[in-house]
Amino acid sequence: MSRKQYAILAAGLAAAAALAPVPAAAATPRALPVQCSGTAPIKCHFAVAPGNYDVTVGLGSTTRAANTSMSVEARRQVLNPVSTGAGQVVPTTVTVNVRTPEGQPTGQGGTGTAGLDITFGGSAPAIGSLTVTAAAAPLVTYLAGDSTVCDQPVAPYTGWGQILPAAVRNGAVIANYGDSGESSGSFLSNSKLFPTMKPLIRSKDLVFVQFGHNDKQTSATAFRDNLTKLVNGVRERGGIPVLVTPPVRRQFSGTKLTGTALHVNGVGVDLPAVIRALGRSANVPVVDLTAKSKALVESLGPAGSQKIYLTQAADGVTDNTHFSAYGATQMANLVVQGVRELNLPLAGFLR
Repeated sequence: MSRKQYAILAAGLAAAAALAPVPAAAATPRALPVQCSGTAPIKCHFAVAPGNYDVTVGLGSTTRAANTSMSVEARRQVLNPVSTGAGQVVPTTVTVNVRTPEGQPTGQGGTGTAGLDITFGGSAPAIGSLTVTAAAAPLVTYLAGDSTVCDQPVAPYTGWGQILPAAVRNGAVIANYGDSGESSGSFLSNSKLFPTMKPLIRSKDLVFVQFGHNDKQTSATAFRDNLTKLVNGVRERGGIPVLVTPPVRRQFSGTKLTGTALHVNGVGVDLPAVIRALGRSANVPVVDLTAKSKALVESLGPAGSQKIYLTQAADGVTDNTHFSAYGATQMANLVVQGVRELNLPLAGFLR
């Protein structure tokens, strides 16, 4: 074959190759949305103002099996892991709350970054399309509480309010104003807490109020008065207050929890009893998380209940008040149980 003939043949083969279909296995995987980077986890950032947003995402991949979860802001779980097969992409929408600071309102543990941060985790995360749009008047459930409720910025500490959003469908959103160390009185007086939250409450929004852990020396009268002010403040805005008795500590005497574990405080006040009585007298629904968590923790016993809290072996710290991720999930499940039992408006948005 002459050099000229070889050149003609080579050109023909190249042209044919250019026209030939590309095998599916060789197709280029779809690129991540421009706001995202990484593989496991995938991290995304949207420069949005504080408010409530609908996040719509295609979970899965056109080329491989995937397992994808979703959290936002300061470790707030909004979607538990979803498994998808190769070629399966599941469109999913969740409503999320964005605020500054993004974790605890007083900035404890860090203020985070302005805008919306989204993390896609799971054993093999994969996403396709991703859009963020302003939510149109979702039902908001505000959380007023302490460190057992709040968005804890650093693992292994986890508040039950950090896990609750994963139980809620789009159209409703959890706005967690829980803050470490707060009592019924300090939450009222700190300008970054109830005074900031109250003006945001709209008609029919829910406000869950849980205090007790840090009311160690609060009298019964002062505790009832503080809670009454919170209830009245919510009602002034047209919102629906919901009282939540505090979850138990892991402090046993034999097989039963002690009075301290059940929130009988240092001056002898049975704080959950005060909450229950106020619920009856002021016609406020009560999620009795003390009773529910007592039943759970005592059923597991001193050894079995360790996994609900933080242990030196598993977490590097021993803490019988604050929750592991597992424990926070159990507490959030008990709160969801209470929402269903009371038939609160949020019940219509539970997964």
